[in-house]
Amino acid sequence: MNDEYTKRLENVIKQMLIPLKGIPLNLVIEAISNHKILPFDPTDAKDVTVLNNLVKVCEIAGREINTTGIRRTRPNEVGNDIEPFVRDALRTIGYRADAPKTKSGSKKATGYPDLEFVDEFGRVNYLECKTFNIENINTTQRSFYLSPSEDFKITQDAHHFVISFEIYVAGRQGRENIYKCKSWKVLSVETLPVDVKYEFNSDNARLYARDLILAEGQL
Repeated sequence: MNDEYTKRLENVIKQMLIPLKGIPLNLVIEAISNHKILPFDPTDAKDVTVLNNLVKVCEIAGREINTTGIRRTRPNEVGNDIEPFVRDALRTIGYRADAPKTKSGSKKATGYPDLEFVDEFGRVNYLECKTFNIENINTTQRSFYLSPSEDFKITQDAHHFVISFEIYVAGRQGRENIYKCKSWKVLSVETLPVDVKYEFNSDNARLYARDLILAEGQL
């Protein structure tokens, strides 16, 4: 390997390690899925109707959360438990709501977005469910994640909404906290700035390859 080639290789790796910052989510989604995020239009009667209904969803889901409580040891685990409350509330107001179908036609629970729902105008909308703590809402703590997939969950041009609940510890039961919510937010995230940070990874088959093992034994 000559010096020039080595230098070029080092430069490529250095470029890969520089994070991309502030990319609008709508550009990312379109690049990954070839589908657009439709911007929310506050002057469009249909969009306003959907927003008003999402407000109802927040109120219904929030009341139900506070009636039953969510039992978790850590607050970052609560977000996963919010989703069924929101899905059921969407159904309560008459929307068809479920996990999004991927390009292959299968329903996929993990990954962005959590839900898709069809509004009264026959339009598909995507919805992500989140929680927040009022004490760190203005910090740089990472709270939004998106990973590309060969079988991606975005299959249509659509609005992309986020519903997020402010959670707090209302009590304890054994080792678990009982979480309830104080407030909610509805977001439209087409212009959300997102960052990309590359990582290097491998898998078990390559990590435990015979030529890498220096010693092993039984106990």
